[in-house]
Amino acid sequence: MISTIRKAVLATAGAMAAMAPGIGQAEEVNVAFFLQWPTPNLVAKVNGDYEKAMGVDVNWTDFTTGTAMTEAMLSGDIDISYSQGLAPFVTAIQQGAPLKMVGIAVVYEANDCFVRKDLGIDSSNISELEGKTVAVPLNTMADYAFRRYMDYYGIDISTMTIVDQAPPDGARSLADGLVDMACVFGGIDTATAAEVGVPIMTSEQKREAGIGSFDVVSTTEKFATEHPDLVRAFMEATAEANEAWEGTDEQIKIVADASGMTFEQAKQTIEGFIIPTVEEQCTKYFAPGGIAETAAASLGLVFSDQTDKEMLAKTIDGSFLGCSG
Repeated sequence: MISTIRKAVLATAGAMAAMAPGIGQAEEVNVAFFLQWPTPNLVAKVNGDYEKAMGVDVNWTDFTTGTAMTEAMLSGDIDISYSQGLAPFVTAIQQGAPLKMVGIAVVYEANDCFVRKDLGIDSSNISELEGKTVAVPLNTMADYAFRRYMDYYGIDISTMTIVDQAPPDGARSLADGLVDMACVFGGIDTATAAEVGVPIMTSEQKREAGIGSFDVVSTTEKFATEHPDLVRAFMEATAEANEAWEGTDEQIKIVADASGMTFEQAKQTIEGFIIPTVEEQCTKYFAPGGIAETAAASLGLVFSDQTDKEMLAKTIDGSFLGCSG
């Protein structure tokens, strides 16, 4: 059965083919973001710095998954997605979606999968997860982490019943005893799941296993081609907000309110964030053979021949950050 994203890709291709070649002046920009994800750029969102930098109205819409962000971009409802998970971005590219990765939003510890406490499952008897029911938001970084964990422990996921649920639903299902394990992200949903479950890996175990995550800033090829100045201005405003971040109580309160969290929830979540500078993004992530390319390859997006390399240049594009080469 054709996927929702694939249907959207086909519809988008048809719409683009029918468009006149002229490029109009955008009057507004629609940006996707996550609640429960208190990134420093939300200060700029609240203060209107994006509007000042871009010279147009900026409309922000919250989403629960990166897959939903993809579908909204393909439908034309969203121009730029801030902090879309690498996994849903790669999945979209693999299905032919005309998207670009134009920045790295945030680097963070891999999302947690929580096993119900009453099951008594830990690393000593982890094989008992086989045959269990797990809530996972498919094609997200939580899904990516889930599969990395299961592979690390040698768990055959074909024996498991996987229920596709967004983090709020997965956390509730775990609390209600409807699933044995839930993989989630977001401060509130993670806290909810932690009340009744235990993570299958500690932070130290994740580091030892080399399991981590990062989110990207993505846009459509159409928007990047028609309005490159707006994409650059968005990235510049983001960089300025990141550079101005000092983690003060006032700043944390702003991003907490903007992301629908309490002060303490936001503070705890931010402590696990690493925000790469523009220089780090250019030299470590967008350089040839850099982290962006190798991470995409680890998710199945492989670039080998010259055609693939041309596709890579279209898909993973650091030029809007000012990266050279």
